[in-house]
Amino acid sequence: MKKIAIYGKGGIGKSTTVSNLSAALVKMGYTVMQIGCDPKADSTRNLTGGVRIPTVLELMRDKGDVELEDIVFKSDSGVYCVESGGPIPGVGCAGRGIITAFEKLEELDAYEIYKPDVIFYDVLGDVVCGGFAMPIRGGYADDVCIVTSGEMMALYAATNISHAVKSFGKRGYASLKGLIFNAKNFEGEDELVEKAAEEIGTQVIKKIPRDQTIQEAEALGKTVVEAFPESDIAKLYMDLAKMLVEGE
Repeated sequence: MKKIAIYGKGGIGKSTTVSNLSAALVKMGYTVMQIGCDPKADSTRNLTGGVRIPTVLELMRDKGDVELEDIVFKSDSGVYCVESGGPIPGVGCAGRGIITAFEKLEELDAYEIYKPDVIFYDVLGDVVCGGFAMPIRGGYADDVCIVTSGEMMALYAATNISHAVKSFGKRGYASLKGLIFNAKNFEGEDELVEKAAEEIGTQVIKKIPRDQTIQEAEALGKTVVEAFPESDIAKLYMDLAKMLVEGE
């Protein structure tokens, strides 16, 4: 079982990236689980037809005891989708949702029952505090990838995340695989990202160019891999998915 955490600044395109990678791997014959680790709970929307699924925290607040079928939703494309969720706004710690969701999935033997070949954790990376660092420090993820553009705040977040990964890596936890460059297409952006990767001590795994096809697919509540499988951008996500899982 390959476990990959995808981090990055809010709004940088993590969920778009992760959802397309999940859909790509299912097409390749893998069993995939995607766990959204963000209070917004929108990680899996492009896999579920644009519909927001109930979160683990919401269901536990409303029902108390929950079963696997309450918190794990299989998309039409075949991806097992989970959203950790967060507390009621203004009350409690946002990172607590991640911890609670992980504990509940283990308690209910989710990994043994669904037997995923690949698990993606889609994690907000603006603040790498206890809950949001759980996929790294808890020994859940094998690899960490950081989605970034060349914008200052995205690179700042990427640097902070890389420091956290390296700190926990000394204890035998997840290692930093590299940056996924989600381009905004401004002048000099490539050089900025390459320089940041060098300073962090990592690599740029793949550049994802700005492409209108992604927005067209999301308007349909789908990934480009599902909506426009023959497009260049869908093929790029397929290539990236293969690189991450098969090491090519």
